[in-house]
Amino acid sequence: MARFRCLTLVAAVVALSACKPAPKAAEGTAPVEQESERPTAISVIKSNGGAPASHSAAPAVPPPAEIWKEFSGDKAFAEARAQVEIGPRPAGTPELEKARVLIEESLHKSGWDTERQAFTADTPHGPIQFVNIIARFSATGAHPAPRNTQHAIVCSHYDTKRFSTIKFVGASDGASSTGALLELARVLALDPAMASQLELVFFDGEEAFVQFTDPDDPKPDGLYGSRYYARTLMSEGRAPQFKFGILWDMIGDRDLTITLPPDSPKDLASGILKSADALGVRSNFGYFSRTILDDHVELRHRARIPSIDLIDFDYIYWHTAGDTLEHIAPESLQKVGAVTLYYLRQALAR
Repeated sequence: MARFRCLTLVAAVVALSACKPAPKAAEGTAPVEQESERPTAISVIKSNGGAPASHSAAPAVPPPAEIWKEFSGDKAFAEARAQVEIGPRPAGTPELEKARVLIEESLHKSGWDTERQAFTADTPHGPIQFVNIIARFSATGAHPAPRNTQHAIVCSHYDTKRFSTIKFVGASDGASSTGALLELARVLALDPAMASQLELVFFDGEEAFVQFTDPDDPKPDGLYGSRYYARTLMSEGRAPQFKFGILWDMIGDRDLTITLPPDSPKDLASGILKSADALGVRSNFGYFSRTILDDHVELRHRARIPSIDLIDFDYIYWHTAGDTLEHIAPESLQKVGAVTLYYLRQALAR
């Protein structure tokens, strides 16, 4: 995902720099139209094509004591591969609908209920329909899963950047975090009580059509899905139930270097780093030199939910035709998945 367009610390230049590194400026400067969010029908889809999932509040076996050890980098990679094999997946395209179907099928197989949060927003390319996918888990067997048991959000974007000059399949930028989030769903289902405390969200429209702008810009470009989701949490009065949010983005680099934004909430950052240390992968986690504009900003800015971005911004193939499967690795996905699960087990047990 093209996600973090580094926000500068000087407010006066935010709108001009909102952004991404230098290559971003080359993407064009066409004026951005005012976003107008027009909700469409929201559908709730139960697992197994509509039939209630078979899990119950009293699983046959107890949840794994060290659930982070259940996360498979190979399975996450396979999910990422399935996304990449669709090809480029920009917002508003038939290819992204194919990606949605794969995501929903995988979630249903793991026992999660899904909701399509559809809306239309104005973009530099005109009105585009976007669809966020929200997954919730029922610890009691009731369907659809209740909406008031969730206390944390783990999210990713699943769209890819639209290019006219290259074939961009977004192996790390879009597919890596999407595949890992689907594997996270599988593992969490082994602990229904824990799973029911989480809301998994796959954001559409993270990528800008022209150039990322500051969230307060009157004509914002980029972060469409997270903006709408955050606003909906506020309008429905659900935002206060969430203690924190964790965003994954570009987490597949073979040479994994997670670069936390320097303005990350201290408690969250400390918890993630301690978890990485406990699992012996602290050398793969550090801080970036600048703030990062990504979907976590909308959760913090609009929904007032403390949120952190686990992202490898030190990725030379970002927004190039080279962002392909051979440049991401199962081992990297496994490290991020395990660290996140280790942190979640500690944080949600309090």
